[in-house]
Amino acid sequence: MHTLSIKALAVGLRSKKFSARELAAHFLKRIEAHDGKLNSYVTVCADSALKEADAADARLARGEGEPLTGIPLAHKDIFCTQGVKTACGSRMLDKFVAPYDATIVARLKRAGMVMRGKANMDEFAMGSSNETSWYGPVKNPWDPTRVPGGSSGGSVAAVAAGLAPVATGTDTGGSIRQPAALTNLTGIKPTYGRVSRYGMIAFASSLDQAGVLGRSAEDCASVLEAMAGFDPMDSTSVDRPVDNYAAALDKPIEGLRIGLPKEYFAEGLAPGARDCVMNAVKKLQELGATVQEISLPNSPLSVPTYYVVAPAEASSNLARFDGVRYGHRAEGVKTLEELYKRSRGEGFGAEVQRRIMIGTYVLSHGYYDAYYLKAQKVRRLIYDDFKRAFQSVDLVLGPTATDVAFKLGAKTDDPVAMYLNDIYTIAANLAGIPAMSLPCGFVDGLPVGMQLMGNYFDESRLLNVAHRYQQATDWHTKLPKGFE
Repeated sequence: MHTLSIKALAVGLRSKKFSARELAAHFLKRIEAHDGKLNSYVTVCADSALKEADAADARLARGEGEPLTGIPLAHKDIFCTQGVKTACGSRMLDKFVAPYDATIVARLKRAGMVMRGKANMDEFAMGSSNETSWYGPVKNPWDPTRVPGGSSGGSVAAVAAGLAPVATGTDTGGSIRQPAALTNLTGIKPTYGRVSRYGMIAFASSLDQAGVLGRSAEDCASVLEAMAGFDPMDSTSVDRPVDNYAAALDKPIEGLRIGLPKEYFAEGLAPGARDCVMNAVKKLQELGATVQEISLPNSPLSVPTYYVVAPAEASSNLARFDGVRYGHRAEGVKTLEELYKRSRGEGFGAEVQRRIMIGTYVLSHGYYDAYYLKAQKVRRLIYDDFKRAFQSVDLVLGPTATDVAFKLGAKTDDPVAMYLNDIYTIAANLAGIPAMSLPCGFVDGLPVGMQLMGNYFDESRLLNVAHRYQQATDWHTKLPKGFE
């Protein structure tokens, strides 16, 4: 059952080939058998999963089931889940039990999906390798000596290893797409404002966006459609109808105009990864697409711009974790200042502390204009690059990551090298456009992903192109050895 698509699982449930309880038990058994090698879950909700599965079976028996009723999923541990610990990969929230459901959790619950558990992640979503988690690093199912990418590393490891058919993730600078590329999955970050951020613990509020990770574009489309839409509880949510993503999947792509940014294929991209992406481009041309070179001249400035804007917003968002109302509280303190210092020093890991310090610095008097304001101006230039590009092409295509998954510990002592993992993904967040990664080959037995970026609210086109490509190839069907 763990190798079936969501569509096949839904057919099996409705034809009574298996029940939602049997499906839930199957994945719980796989988690018990395999997750000790991966560390993909922080919390496994065995009892509640079986109860939710029983409720799904009852709905299906009454003929009231929806397309996703009874389908298991894992939630990234950044989404509040009522009555279940929401730790965000941090000691700071290790004992925090959310009193309510995030909007996307509530919507997927209403659709009948069954939460299997909460997936491990980089602390407060700050990381590109899932090595900053308080609960330890997540291992890549394709090679447990390597990282799965981050910050949604637990989500991708769980899906890639068949411990969940689909998972939610968040993407602030590539945290859905980069780990998807490193684990042979399909992951989509929708347009900023397309999916509610209510109940998602904030890292950088103008960049964070929730999305989906699955084996295929078809799987991602069905879940994204259920979780997307306007939410009055989120002031950044856009009041715009949600497209029928599933209905658009099979449209032909003849005449599709694809732009290849010359900056994305320059020095820094590993030759093997480049070959895989270019072979994918040829396949899309065979399917009827046309290709042209374009330029995104300000894209090389994406990383420095991001690492001013994101830490600045993080320093503001994480100020609420001070040991007073909730979260980790240091013991034996005698003054308020000591409470703040010790609670934050003990509760936050090194990477989170680093970004808070950077963010506080760039927002401080005398440096705001020199750094933060200038970064926002460059951000606008990056947006303008995409605006011009979409006047001549329908979507932008490039690599998702510079190379395949690297070894655990290889970059932990070099923050700059770690930050450069997101060099191809950050621009989409700065501009707020939708983007996704999908499998396009292997180098030395490790997956390579290609990235598609579209115009605002053009998720349907991205999913359509990805689906047509996956109909013509089988990269996305490959499974890691030992988890078949």
